[in-house]
Amino acid sequence: MLDRQLSSTLRRLAHAFPVVTITGPRQSGKTTLARALFADKPYVSLEDPIERAFAEEDPRGFLARFQGGAVFDEAQRWPALFSHLQGLVDADRAPGRFILTGSQQFGLLAGVTQSLAGRVGMTRLLPLAASEISGVADGTLALDDLLWRGGYPALHTQAVAPGDWYASYVATYLERDVRQVLKVQDLTTFQRFVRLCAGRCGQLLNLNALAGEAGITHTTARAWLSVLESSDVAYLLAPYHRNFGKRLVKTPKLYFVDTGLASWLLGIRAADMLTLHPMRGALFENWVVTEHIKARCNAGESADLYFWRDNNGVEADLLYEVQTRLQTIEIKSGQTPTSDYIRAGQKSARFAQGEALTPRLIYGGEDSFLRSGVDVRGWRTLGAPNLFAASAISPS
Repeated sequence: MLDRQLSSTLRRLAHAFPVVTITGPRQSGKTTLARALFADKPYVSLEDPIERAFAEEDPRGFLARFQGGAVFDEAQRWPALFSHLQGLVDADRAPGRFILTGSQQFGLLAGVTQSLAGRVGMTRLLPLAASEISGVADGTLALDDLLWRGGYPALHTQAVAPGDWYASYVATYLERDVRQVLKVQDLTTFQRFVRLCAGRCGQLLNLNALAGEAGITHTTARAWLSVLESSDVAYLLAPYHRNFGKRLVKTPKLYFVDTGLASWLLGIRAADMLTLHPMRGALFENWVVTEHIKARCNAGESADLYFWRDNNGVEADLLYEVQTRLQTIEIKSGQTPTSDYIRAGQKSARFAQGEALTPRLIYGGEDSFLRSGVDVRGWRTLGAPNLFAASAISPS
């Protein structure tokens, strides 16, 4: 089994809470991780119609088998589970009794917040981070191959072509989830909508334009995008909320949680197609942003990541707070850190004035150094265990 960074967070929470949840997109490795870490507990998939029928018809008899706890996979498939678990854990709050996984955050989180508040430790498992993919650190995996292949575990552990895997993934999981939640009848229109979203990676979200191009209403577009978010397919990066005396852009930016899925939806069928593809820069930016999201999630923390853009043209692709200071990050996909890149890195921190830390530039090359007051980092540094560590490199 792949060594997942979330493991230490899960163990810590299982020593503190009677219930621990693992949410995340389908096929991100939730079941594998839960069964490996909690191998001493019975495993029950609530996708199994026989188990689910037993639970619904005789909940007391069903749960009587698991007095010592269990791993309940796809827990949102039996919504009554959460209220039943409330009574069990209130009677015996032994830590780590029940492990719940779910691929639809809205279903799982609704049950947790209604019945298990204060009794549950929450985690989120996204596709593999760069630090979990051996080819990133050892130099054997090229950047374009990584962007095209994405981070779903099956594509790094099984002999399956990414194109075949993503075609099956979209048909069997994404479309099924949407059909269950939204009762979508016209899957062709929904597929077009998802592809249009992929074509807007790294852009400010314009729901009116997106709805118009997809041929749907603004309300439908908002509902469909909400499902993509809650299924961990899409991610909306919020603009930074503090006002530094500027007129701010207040619209979020749209990203996909996995660049491999975005690439497939864009019709990119081989890694070498990315070299001159007009979306390469956006996909690289997407990857850098989601690597930071994964690092936060794996540590059991909220993302708390933002971007900055004002009407004077000052922009930071990514930023986060470090105590009372701000770390700004400029993202460039080129392999050569040109003087334009350095100036962009410098400019990204100017809006924060004295609150900014050394601005950071992450680019598509290999070398890392400090130049003209900018912390320049090659893309492979995102494979380090702690993306949020301060720079330890010397000026060049």
